[in-house]
Amino acid sequence: MNQNNNNVIDLRAIFAKIKERRRLFYITLPVAFVLSSLYILCVPRSYDTDVKLAPEMESPISGGALGSLASSFGFDLSNMESTDAISPLLYPDLMDDNGFVSKFFNFKVVTADGTVSTNYHDYLLKHQKSPWWSDFAEWLKSLLPKKEDGVVGDGQFNPYVLSRTENDLIKKIQGNVKFNTDKKTGVITIKVRDQDKLICKTIADSVCSQLQTFITNYRTNKARIDLKYYTKLAADAKQDYERARQRYGSYSDANMDVVLESYRSKQEDLENDMQLRFNAYSTINTQLQAAKAKVQERTPAFTILKGAEVPVKPSAPKRMIFVLGMTFVAFVGTILYSIKDILLKD
Repeated sequence: MNQNNNNVIDLRAIFAKIKERRRLFYITLPVAFVLSSLYILCVPRSYDTDVKLAPEMESPISGGALGSLASSFGFDLSNMESTDAISPLLYPDLMDDNGFVSKFFNFKVVTADGTVSTNYHDYLLKHQKSPWWSDFAEWLKSLLPKKEDGVVGDGQFNPYVLSRTENDLIKKIQGNVKFNTDKKTGVITIKVRDQDKLICKTIADSVCSQLQTFITNYRTNKARIDLKYYTKLAADAKQDYERARQRYGSYSDANMDVVLESYRSKQEDLENDMQLRFNAYSTINTQLQAAKAKVQERTPAFTILKGAEVPVKPSAPKRMIFVLGMTFVAFVGTILYSIKDILLKD
């Protein structure tokens, strides 16, 4: 019985202790409210927007029982199976490639108030807001001896051999831009976060366009190589035909009144050679037209299911929630401090 009584929490004693130290709450709660407000007000606000893109898929390579089984769980394999080596599920991995991300540097951006008009590289490098403690840390770093930031090379930009500054910008972009592919529908969602609401939309549209260009180039790469090959063949065949026609015409004009059989035989040979070269040119030209059609056939169509919009309200930080949360933590902490004697005694 005595052991059970010792384990009972005396709520009246706790409330009495809190009431006894109520003045402590008059200090901690306002201090926590003010300090958390000052802190969160220094953190720059950011905006979010997104684009939903549905690219045209290549014809599925299989179906049958596996497709039926997957559909019973809500997965559409007809959207995900294709002859492409790079499926839509791999598109988010493009953000891990410096070569793909570095192309964002050239995007033209303008702030919502119109005061800054530059490229995305300079915007991230020179026009980003940061809390005062970050600026203070940068100032301290500037006082230290500077290390070499460049990379030995031929002077041309190489996305895979970056300086520390360029690498930091790449990491910042990778943190601001996210890809996500819906496994069920194959819809690609591009989410962008930025400190300026208009630039947030601009980058979302630009990244969407960049992704469409990548997908189109990949899907049409083989067809464009074939087109280039047949274009060269057609040009060479046409040149051969033109030369053969000129030889035949020149010989015919020079020997118009000649009736000797040897001259007529040579004329027939030139005519046959011209005809053969014309047939070769005609055949290759047909293949060239087919190659052009193949490029168009392989060019995917894109459907924008949700376009990027200029966000109305900032998405982060949640200032009111943060302040209330920190004030609540201070409230709980003050309670625990007030009744620590009771807790330790128990």
